[in-house]
Amino acid sequence: MKNEFKDIDSYIATFPKAVQIVLQQVRTAIKTSAPKAEEIISYNMPAFKYYGVLVYFAGYKNHIGFYSLPSGHKEFEKELSIYKQGKGSVQFPLDKPMPLALIKKMVKFRVKENLEKSKAKSLKAK
Repeated sequence: MKNEFKDIDSYIATFPKAVQIVLQQVRTAIKTSAPKAEEIISYNMPAFKYYGVLVYFAGYKNHIGFYSLPSGHKEFEKELSIYKQGKGSVQFPLDKPMPLALIKKMVKFRVKENLEKSKAKSLKAK
């Protein structure tokens, strides 16, 4: 049976210690880059929300999945080209250093993008 996680701590706790450390590093990088963002569980994965979802991340046996939605991946296409990818997702291998600086840049991009979308919506509503 699949776990239903109530928060990011309970999600991270299900992984081996070495993976927990990396997941915490990713979480901290996101929190540092989006200090006003709310931690949530969405699609049973850790996510951060600020004027909409910013990013998701998830642990796997051999990698950390990072999901900054298609726009975040498109913006950092060149930097992400060395990693295995899907539409709106990238796999950061656990046997390599986690690209925390890149994760921070991607989160900051998504914060800016969500703020701009929110402002545009409120201008249309007036």
